[in-house]
Amino acid sequence: MGGIVMPYGTANVDVIQSSTTGTPVQFNDGSGTQIGTLCRAWVNSNGTTSPGTVRASFNVTSVTKNATGNYTVNFTNAFADANYGIAISTGSNVSNNQGLTIASRLTSSVGLYSYNNSSVLSDSDYCGVSIFG
Repeated sequence: MGGIVMPYGTANVDVIQSSTTGTPVQFNDGSGTQIGTLCRAWVNSNGTTSPGTVRASFNVTSVTKNATGNYTVNFTNAFADANYGIAISTGSNVSNNQGLTIASRLTSSVGLYSYNNSSVLSDSDYCGVSIFG
């Protein structure tokens, strides 16, 4: 592990870059123990449109609406493996509660199912996905 060691203070930089291609920047505490990484992909999309309308995103090329309540989030840059963590959220402008579950996990995409409060596949107005790994 190389680099600049700053015992105290603030680093003001425009770019932080991993020294290894495809490896996220990692944050370590004072003893060298890893304490986290940055979010590697995220999206806020509307699942009622086809294809899914991306409101905002990072490292996501598109959201594909495969069928009612069935979506694929496609990554701009594929991951080295599919062992990443996923945080998901959903919501709807209508009065039923919604749930979002992971349908598949690939290096190039993640599949999602959206359910209404009757456990039936249903489109979601708001689908939020964050990928860490």
